Amino acid sequence: MTSLRQRVLDELQRRNYSPATARGYILAIKQFADYFGKSPERLGGEDIRRFQLHLLQEKKLAPGTVEGRMSALRFLYKKTLKRRDIAYDDLVFPKVPRKLPVVLSPDEITRMIEAAPNLMHRTILMVLYATGIRRAEASLLKVSDIDSERMVIHVHQGKGSRDRDVPMTMKLLETLRDYWRWKKPKVYLFPSTEGHRGEERPISDKTVWYACKEAAARAGISKRIGPHTFRHSFATHLMEAGTDLRTIQLLMGAPGAYDSLPPPVASSPACRS
Repeated sequence: MTSLRQRVLDELQRRNYSPATARGYILAIKQFADYFGKSPERLGGEDIRRFQLHLLQEKKLAPGTVEGRMSALRFLYKKTLKRRDIAYDDLVFPKVPRKLPVVLSPDEITRMIEAAPNLMHRTILMVLYATGIRRAEASLLKVSDIDSERMVIHVHQGKGSRDRDVPMTMKLLETLRDYWRWKKPKVYLFPSTEGHRGEERPISDKTVWYACKEAAARAGISKRIGPHTFRHSFATHLMEAGTDLRTIQLLMGAPGAYDSLPPPVASSPACRS
């Protein structure tokens, strides 16, 4: 798959897809090739259908996860290989059940933050809840992104390759200062502890996920929790505090978010965290 892999990477780069999307697509295509033991160039529509059933029936993957795999195969066959013999009906997305997201109460948020095993994990959780940013966005934050003069955090090239500013509360700023004095990061706000020959690297977004899972377990919260739970809770608590929907969409980086953002209302729990 070496030459094909490079062709896919070139097409992804040409369209300016994110590194995370590129990694996911390459992994999905590799799994598809490994399942049949053949290059995807030698496989067709029937093979795609068999692979999709394998993921759903044998691997028991969630429909949303399978949808991600199919997106990768769509990109491979339609954008890279331009295979006209493969129809979109061969590349269908499974219907994803619409479920209400898990939302934590302010008390549960506090318990999780207090249960974090160290200051770095505690700061990560506070950033997630007080800003509503995504886990990948949090993992890539730089020290220079913290703007204490304007009381905002700069999020660069978030989902959809959009930049935006999110308001920062004084409580969060104080925590970030305590964390900086303890960790002393130079480039990335949350640097990896792995050695890279002196080069500072950001933590993986999986580290953010593990920080949430560990804090939930230590706090005795049995709900299914991940970084996105903090994002849902942030939006829900702002709405309950009276923030209008458009402001919440801008804060969370919804499509069309291109202006500097107004601060959340003072009564919002996100402001007090």
